[in-house]
Amino acid sequence: MLPATAFGVFQFGLHALLVIIATVFACVVSEYVFEKVTKRTVTISDFSAVVTGMILALNCPSEIPLWIPMLGGVFAIVIVKQIYGGLGQNFMNPALAARCFLLISFAGKMSSFTLDGVTTATPLNVMKTAWKAGESNLGVDLMAMFIGKIPGTIGEVSVIALLIGAAYLLVRKVISIRIPATYILTFAVFAFIFGRQDMGYVLAELCGGGLIFGAFFMATDYVTSPITPRGQIIFGVCLGILTGLFRIFGGSAEGVSYAIIFCNLLVPLIEKVTKPVAFGKGGKK
Repeated sequence: MLPATAFGVFQFGLHALLVIIATVFACVVSEYVFEKVTKRTVTISDFSAVVTGMILALNCPSEIPLWIPMLGGVFAIVIVKQIYGGLGQNFMNPALAARCFLLISFAGKMSSFTLDGVTTATPLNVMKTAWKAGESNLGVDLMAMFIGKIPGTIGEVSVIALLIGAAYLLVRKVISIRIPATYILTFAVFAFIFGRQDMGYVLAELCGGGLIFGAFFMATDYVTSPITPRGQIIFGVCLGILTGLFRIFGGSAEGVSYAIIFCNLLVPLIEKVTKPVAFGKGGKK
């Protein structure tokens, strides 16, 4: 996530860096305090709390008051992660659960985006307004979306920075391509069929919002995604369809976070139906 983080700080300035530091701090301290109070082994050295804090911070607007993402960090660690037993026991992505909690609780602050000091609509909102009005012009600059010169959350704006980080994860075999590729392809087909039969529109939908960020850095979370190859493909298809439904037919222009946490809940069922069948059977002893 470092390339996207660096670009976000470069694009949005010092306050974006403070949001990242404060959120990571809140997550680490929450984990330390909770594990001390409950007399568990302190696990902050595994850096999972740091990753949770970074993901949550990069999903927040750059000008958000610091106490809001810090509250989200406490929610992510204590309510979603530690209460269920800690790392490996949580049933949904802690950072995304916290983001959805903040979106519901502080909708105005979480949906206010600035660029060069001016509060403005994100490209997804611009496209959704144009689509509802039946306008043929998308009203967005695709190259600016790819580079990142657009309003949005700290970590989602630059597709090229996200792809650099994603390439590193794939080369190092930290993640598999199955979930991101299936997710992106399914959403692209859905957007083309039910949105606009226009490749420019589809590419803009792919570059806008948190789709690329979510596909490579959140949907691939080991704990909350399937471990079976077939299950990962089904998981990606479900993500693509739900994101398409939320974006195109829902009231909001975005839907990645809700799609991922909803599909997190389906993982036990997906793994149950895609569990490999044992080959052969044991003989008599």
